[in-house]
This record gives sequence, C-alpha cells and structure tokens, in this order.
Amino acid sequence: MQDHGWEPWVMEKIAAGRQLFRNAVLETPEDYRTDQELRRPQPPLAKAPRTDSALDLPKDFRDLDIDGDFLSILNRRKSHRVYTDAPVSLSALAYLLWCTQGVKSVRGKSYATLRTVPGGGARHPFETYLAVRKVEGLQPGLYHYLPMTHQLEFLGAPENLEGLIGASLLDQRWGEKASVVFYYSCVFYRAEWRYGVQAHPTVLIDSGHVTQNLYLAATSIGLGGCAVASVDGPLADRAFGLDGEEETIFYAMPVGTVSPDDREAEDAFYAFVRQEGL
Repeated sequence: MQDHGWEPWVMEKIAAGRQLFRNAVLETPEDYRTDQELRRPQPPLAKAPRTDSALDLPKDFRDLDIDGDFLSILNRRKSHRVYTDAPVSLSALAYLLWCTQGVKSVRGKSYATLRTVPGGGARHPFETYLAVRKVEGLQPGLYHYLPMTHQLEFLGAPENLEGLIGASLLDQRWGEKASVVFYYSCVFYRAEWRYGVQAHPTVLIDSGHVTQNLYLAATSIGLGGCAVASVDGPLADRAFGLDGEEETIFYAMPVGTVSPDDREAEDAFYAFVRQEGL
C-alpha cells in the first residue's frame, strides 16, 4: 500500500476497509460451503412484529402529486439538509416505505422476497426503523416497518426525540428538523446464510440501492433528504431495542418538507469550498 504518511493504526484500518472491496471468492477455500449449501435452516425473510398491534399503511397513492417524469426527477435529485418543519402525510410516508422496501411478491414458498429495490440473491438483509417527528396521523416516536404486510408498529416515544435524532447522527443537528428519519439496520445472517464470508461487500452495495430509491421517491413528491453514514450505531441500537451483534443500525436518512426559499441556507453547508478556495 502506498505510504501517505499515515500512522500505523490508520494504515491498519485503511487496509481492512480496502479488503472489503476485494473479491472474497478468490480467497475462499474450494471446499468451503455456505449454510444454504449445507441446507441449514433459512432465516426469516423479515423480522416478526414485536408488538401485538400494527397500523395498516395505504397502498393507493393516487392522492399524492407524484412526478412521473423520470428524467426530471433525476435532474432535481440532490441532498437536502434544510427543512420547512411542516408535516408530511401518512400516505407520503407509506409511499416512501413502499418504494424503498416494499414486498412485491415472494419467490417459492418462502425462499426470497422480490422488492421494489434490487438485492444480492434477493436476501434483502435490511430492516427499516423510523424516528417520526411530524407525520400526520402518527404519534411522534420510534417505529418499525413491517414489509411483509406493509404496516408500521409503534415502539415507543423517547423523552427527547429531537435530542436522540441529533445524537444518533453524531451531532448533525440539522437532522433534528426532519419530518422523519429513516434508520437502516442489517440483519447479518440473512445475507450470510446464502453468501457466508462473501456476504458483507454485497450488503454495503445493496444499502445504496435502498437510499437511492428513497432519494428519488422523495424527490418525486416534492420532499428532500440526505443520506448519512455518520451514525452512532450503538446509541441507535439501544433506542430501537437491537442487540448490536446480529442486527445493528449503520445508515440513516432524514427526510422532510423543503422549499426553494432555503437555497441560501443549503448552500451555506458548502461555504468552506469558497472560503478555502477549493
């Protein structure tokens, strides 16, 4: 590896990160078999509900003003970190959830889900959790999306929801003003069962498919958001009741209502480019 003057511990971390991009197939013994090949029991396609009540979400989105011009959506898509503080409708939230993790059908008896996003081996190892701040018809608090039934379950209301959001995003306080924050966890074994030691690069690739759909879906109904990799996983895991080992939150995206009037405030996030002459 080229010497950039890094300290040894930095070199070690960089090397480990780069290893994820190498083809694990080439480094796997010929006699290695995944749990799927060994015919071990398959993990569930999605997590079971944790509560005894769930809210049905709409699937008819005709009440939404959806831009059907795909090129227009692509050209308008960008990251938004400034929100108007207005609520979004329950139908809009249901639309975003369907566009990012909706289950269109099940392959076989229960082998795989075919969803609105691609996924390596159709494993779809992600779960969607929400910090709902301003969504019409929903109590502010923490929620879990149930993709198999297109429902939401309420997990509780923290004492300081905005503070939790800001802390979970490593003090990116702009996220506290979003209408809703999407948190994505990975249930590792769902992918490892099929791909074993080769699972993890694919998981990272697939997470980009999900958030890109969220970007495009939000843009298509006049909302905005910004995907965030700087997430305090252990803090978010505790908030949503996850063990942090078999399942952990690693990605998030605040989404909210946006206005052209906030362009200067959005541009201020990149003032350093001009100030530093970059």
